[in-house]
Amino acid sequence: MPDQTQDQTMYVESSGLFRRLAALVYDGFLLAALWFITTGILVVINGGDALSPLVSQLVLLPALIAITVTFYTWFWTHGGQTLGMKTWKIRLVTSSGTEILPKHALLRLLSSILSIACMGAGFIWVLIDSKKCTWHDHLSQTRVVKID
Repeated sequence: MPDQTQDQTMYVESSGLFRRLAALVYDGFLLAALWFITTGILVVINGGDALSPLVSQLVLLPALIAITVTFYTWFWTHGGQTLGMKTWKIRLVTSSGTEILPKHALLRLLSSILSIACMGAGFIWVLIDSKKCTWHDHLSQTRVVKID
């Protein structure tokens, strides 16, 4: 019999591919809005002119990466859900069912690049994995679970 003090989320069913992708698309729209705002601010600071390639590479690209990393790590470490995940009723937890720490969030974010870079194979893996886990779930020792 399981220990009653353990977090009950570890006994919840893992999320399938559709919910994960739907949440990712939803969050993509939110991130795109943040990126547009950031770019707009930099254009205004630049006097309304288009950004030079140098400014784009040295300022804009790092700013957009920082926004993306901050977006995911903050949401995942503060309740385990982005806004898209809340909408689709899924939550990120560790493999043992506990709350996500910054190290899990950063490792998950970095390893998701591998999942995407292999033409999405890391995401599609959820369809054949017995635990319904993606590559980045395995690499970061996390899982995405359905919630009520």
